[in-house]
Amino acid sequence: MISAVAEMYDIHPQTLRLYEREGILKPSRSNGNTRLYTQSDLERLEFILKLARGLGVNIAGIEIIMNMRERMSEMEKEMQAFVEYVQKEFFERPPIDPDRLRTALVRVGRPHLAHSRPVGK
Repeated sequence: MISAVAEMYDIHPQTLRLYEREGILKPSRSNGNTRLYTQSDLERLEFILKLARGLGVNIAGIEIIMNMRERMSEMEKEMQAFVEYVQKEFFERPPIDPDRLRTALVRVGRPHLAHSRPVGK
């Protein structure tokens, strides 16, 4: 409920409405159209208030910072998925049989690679 959250954080309800209008805070709504703030919404609000009150960042700046945080979070997820893929593909597979590799290289028209020696041998 907007009045309870406004009181908890000592801000005017209109400020919460402004943050919602600007798209930097997105609480869900009940069937009766009451704003429902999740723990995640409240943590986001705390960060917004630190930027606004503590650092003097305006709404446009907050929006830019929040968008950058979301993009960074998405990139972190993509990187984690890539790391997991690499670990699975290269470290959890059984070793490749050198004879099968040579045969495959000859079949794909790379016979010169099939006869090269591994580095260090």
